Amino acid sequence: MAEVSSLPTPSLVVDVEAFDANCAAMDSVRPGRDLRPHVKAFKSTALARRLHDAGHTAFCAATPREIEGMAAAGLGDDLLLANESLDVARLGSLDANVTVAVDSESILDAAIAGGVPSVLIDIDVGLPRCGCDIETGERLAERARAAGLSVRGVMGYEGHLMMVSDRNEQAEKVALAMATLLDAHERIGGDIVSGGGTGTFDTNTWCTEIQAGSYTLMDTQYSTLDLPFRQALGVLATVISTSPKGWIVANAGLKSLGMDHGDPTWAGPGKVLYCSDEHVTLIPDDLGDWTVGDRVLLHPAHVDPTVAKHERMWLVSGDDVIDEWPIDLPHW
Repeated sequence: MAEVSSLPTPSLVVDVEAFDANCAAMDSVRPGRDLRPHVKAFKSTALARRLHDAGHTAFCAATPREIEGMAAAGLGDDLLLANESLDVARLGSLDANVTVAVDSESILDAAIAGGVPSVLIDIDVGLPRCGCDIETGERLAERARAAGLSVRGVMGYEGHLMMVSDRNEQAEKVALAMATLLDAHERIGGDIVSGGGTGTFDTNTWCTEIQAGSYTLMDTQYSTLDLPFRQALGVLATVISTSPKGWIVANAGLKSLGMDHGDPTWAGPGKVLYCSDEHVTLIPDDLGDWTVGDRVLLHPAHVDPTVAKHERMWLVSGDDVIDEWPIDLPHW
């Protein structure tokens, strides 16, 4: 068994105890098919298999390549491309049960031409991103059925409500968003009402399934909410320089950390000053405690883009490396 100190840096590491606790916390609220884990958060079929073995046999993904990778790994029981794409012809011939989200005639045309067997109608529930109005959704559903596709139901992502910190306020706003989705479902039909995410996994009580993925690894943005999930993901780096002016520099930066939600955090003790391409500059509380070669652990602010920058993640327990999970769902 290798030790964490032997890992090259920067390395993506996962605290296995925190990961297991996160999965248990989610399973207590969203067991089995109540959850459709979103593989875009972790982009690893090894992690996905752990969730599948725990009863979560349906998954969603953001890219055609993620769908292809899940199917190739034998995890194709029920795969949803929860993102509009014109590049779906590659999915129709997969040995998997594939559904795609549609919100326009053009996206539906691509699904029909690509031989995709089923769709969910993506409804605008308030996030200024994808999704159509209910009337358009009805027309798309009618046309999809006429073309021989199964319309499994509707989906709508209340992403604009994920970070509402007051849980009562969040529940009220989610209820309003889901009222639109439930109206669409009543008019469009199907068995599925899909939506939600890690931030609303428990306040969204209207969907038949919740699309959450970040809960497995967590990031510092979601950690600001009152959620029962722990920080499991970190980027391990090595101190490569120290300055008598009061800072140290480690070898992890913009190329190993998702920065769209801000700087990573560092327990230190100390603080993050800034990140550059290959470096993070840290201000320790006591400079004398640090020397070149020491290791630091950074917690990213956003899981998804951080994971996408790496080739593998290492499962660690204390000082021991106990497993390696390839990040084998890369790119688009």
